[in-house]
Amino acid sequence: MEMSGPALPARTVAQSQSEMTELVLPNDTNTLGNLLGGRLMNFIDLVGAMAAYRHARSHVVTASMEHIDFIAPVHVGDLIILKSSVNRAFRTSMEVGVKAWVENTIVGIHHHVASAYLTFVAIDTQGRRVPVAPLLTETDAEKRRYEEAGQRREVREVEARRRHIPKFEPAKI
Repeated sequence: MEMSGPALPARTVAQSQSEMTELVLPNDTNTLGNLLGGRLMNFIDLVGAMAAYRHARSHVVTASMEHIDFIAPVHVGDLIILKSSVNRAFRTSMEVGVKAWVENTIVGIHHHVASAYLTFVAIDTQGRRVPVAPLLTETDAEKRRYEEAGQRREVREVEARRRHIPKFEPAKI
């Protein structure tokens, strides 16, 4: 169901950027003391949803985690810092990029440990899709991410048609 009405004002990337920090504890790790991949994915989903929620100013649901790169292990006792921003807003969905860094507080170094792209869909309280504001890009990096998000979406749509995957529809609440 498509909503009509006044156009939503554009929002900048900076208006929705989000960050969270977590201390990696033993219950988050495997037998080698490394952060579980699923736990990292949970953190990525949370910080990604924060950016989408801020941009959409409505409820959001995760439609996909398209790509994730685990670059380096995260160890018990490390601080993991996750940052997210909306790369592109479509009609009712948004692509959000998330990067994760580790801070070893003992030696004071940071290094990049993971990156991911997620798609979120904005919904109302009845679970129906709602329009999201356009994204206003300001920097060269934001413009590059905006263009790349459009290219990734085209690839996803071709792949979904090839695999006969129906378009994501949020569950009715």
